Parts: sequence; C-alpha cells; structure tokens
Amino acid sequence: MFALLRVRNYRLWAAADLVSVGGTWMQVLGLNWLILTATGSAATMGLVVMLQALPVLLLGSWGGALADRLPARPFLMAFQMVRALLALALLFGSNNWIIYAVALLSGVISSFEGPMLGRFGSALVPSSQLGSALALGSVLSSAGRIGGMALGGVLVGITGPSALFAINAASYLAVIGALALMRTGEMRTLEAAPASSRGIVAGFRYVLSQPAVLIVLALSFVLGSLGRNYQVSMAAMVSGPLSGSSGSYGFLSTVFAVGAVAGGLLLAGSGRSTLRVLLATGFFISVLQFASGLAPNVLGFAALILPIAAGAVIFDTVVSTRIQLDTREEMRGRVLATLGLVSSLSGMVGAPAVGWLCDTIGPREALLLAGAVTTIAAVMGALALARVKGYALTLSPALFRRPAEQPA
Repeated sequence: MFALLRVRNYRLWAAADLVSVGGTWMQVLGLNWLILTATGSAATMGLVVMLQALPVLLLGSWGGALADRLPARPFLMAFQMVRALLALALLFGSNNWIIYAVALLSGVISSFEGPMLGRFGSALVPSSQLGSALALGSVLSSAGRIGGMALGGVLVGITGPSALFAINAASYLAVIGALALMRTGEMRTLEAAPASSRGIVAGFRYVLSQPAVLIVLALSFVLGSLGRNYQVSMAAMVSGPLSGSSGSYGFLSTVFAVGAVAGGLLLAGSGRSTLRVLLATGFFISVLQFASGLAPNVLGFAALILPIAAGAVIFDTVVSTRIQLDTREEMRGRVLATLGLVSSLSGMVGAPAVGWLCDTIGPREALLLAGAVTTIAAVMGALALARVKGYALTLSPALFRRPAEQPA
C-alpha cells in the first residue's frame, strides 16, 4: 500500500493533501461552531452546505467536460489560490452574508476543480494501482482531518474561529507548491475521447447506458443525503440531547476522523474495492446510524461514530473506485462530474433536510428516521445490483481478505 509513496509525484501530492485537508477541516469545525453558537439552528448549517453543493449541481457537467479536454495542473493552482482568498475573507467578518457568499463561491470552484482533481490524481499512478491510491488517499485525508479537528478543537476555544480560517488559507500554499514541483514527464497520459464524443450530452448518454453504475450512484445519493451529514446531526446532538460543549464537538469530530483512518487502512490493506464490499458496508453503517440515535451520552455516541466513520470511508472510496474502474478512461472527467453531481445533490437535499428534522422532531428522532430509510435503501440497492450482475448475495469475513484478483 505505502509503496505508492515511492512515486515522487504521488508523494508530493499526498503530502500536500495531508496539509490542505487538515486546514480545511479546521475551517469546517470553526465555521460550524460559529454558525451554531450564533444562530442555534442546525438548519442554518444545512443551508451553508446546500450553498456549497448547488453550483456543483448546476455547473458540474461543464466541469467534467472541460476536465476531459484541458490540462489540469495550471487550473488547479489557480483554484487553490482563490480558495485561500476565500478563507481569508472569513477573517473580515462573520455575518451570515459573508459566510453564504464564501460557501457559494467555494461551490463554484468545486464544480470545475472536482473532476480535474480526480482525472489529475489518476494520472499520477498506474491504472492497476488506482484503487490502492484512492484508499491510501482516504487514509492520508483522514489523518489530516484528525490533525485539523484535534488542533481546531483546541484553538477554537482559545483564539476563536478566526485563527482556523487563517491557517486554512495558508494550507493551500502547500498544494500550489506541490503542483509546481511535479515532473510532468512522469505522469501517465490518459486516453482522450474523439472529438465526436467530448460533449456533456455524450457523457450523460454513456453513464445512462451503465445500469450498475446508475444503481451505485442512486445508493450513494440516498446514503449520502441521509447518512453522511454528520457535520449537521453531530453538532445538533452535542448541543441538544447529549448536553455537550465545543470540546465535546471537537472530541466527536476527532473520533470520527480516527474511524475514517481505520476504514481507509482496512480497505487499502485488503485491496478489495468490490461491489459486495460496497453493499455490505452500506447496510452496516445504516444500521449503526439508527443505533446512534439511541446513544445515552457523548461517549456512547462516540463508540458508534467510530465504526460509522470507518464504514463511510470504505463505502465512499469503493464508490469512487468502481465508478472509475468500471467505466471508460476517456470519459473519466465526465463520469467523475456525474458522481460530483450526485454528491452535491445529496448535500443540497440532505443537509437542510437533516437540519430541519433535527430542529423539528429532535436530533435523536432524526437519526432514527434517517437510519431506517438508509437501511431499506441499502437492502434494495443490493437486490438491484445482484439482479444486474447476476450474483448471489452473501456476507462473510472473506469480504475484506485480499483477493488473488478483484472482480467487480
């Protein structure tokens, strides 16, 4: 797994990602706590997530088409600089309109940056090692999240959220530096689509012709919207029935990050990014989400958050891996853009919905309801994929044993 770090370009990219993700999650923690303490509304947090997701939904297809045509590196450097400026903008005011504007502009950047990041990252390693690279990337990103949340949880109580915004702005310089130092001659050249199939419509037609991909995307949407918005429900649980503090929120965020690292290590070590693993994990985390609504205290909630986070990373990483490995390389940008559309739609719909449920029926009841819905969706998705792929559904410890070869 860690042999990938011997590749110079990937090593630079991984180190930059570790730093940048740490800064990003410091800002997420600071911004979420700022909004919650200022407004007392989980729905407002959901609105911020929706504003970040909306541009991706509207512009993501264009971003995917451009990613399949344009050189990624200069554009990625420009995007990082703009993100740094947006983080600095939060230092000059914390009113809702500035927060909303930053969230909206961040979403516009993500519309074009997301597909380019995915296509650029897959060019750094051989196609046979893409699954391992994505899993290792999840581990490193989760490690950055742990560091960012742990340090952010300490600083937010000492300096307030402003210091977290400044650190995040500085972290983007690491990505710019890594991109500047990469050796372009050592990157893998991805297949290019012919001129007749480079458009947005051609990308959508291709995705619609892949039934297994469509089922995976649908499952990702349901579990992502109702089962992956813990930045909303976790904060609502802490400030509500768990009677916690900013320290409790930081602690749970760190526990979530530790679980994410564990999930990434398990997946990268097993090398088993198969549809069976995806289905089993989706069912597992949905049942645990239902149980988390019954947690009696912060420690009990943390005990459930840990495996939920591990499973969420496994699920999301396998989705990304299968979406890329089971589709044509020249469609990579547009396929990733479609996945980005699903993710943004799940955030746009799910975050406000979860926030509204937390405010209306209570955080516990919201987790119970969402957990029940995602469990049913996981079972239905398994049945649909089994029918399309023509295999029997089985659950066994062998799911996470390293296979001699890896079928879908």
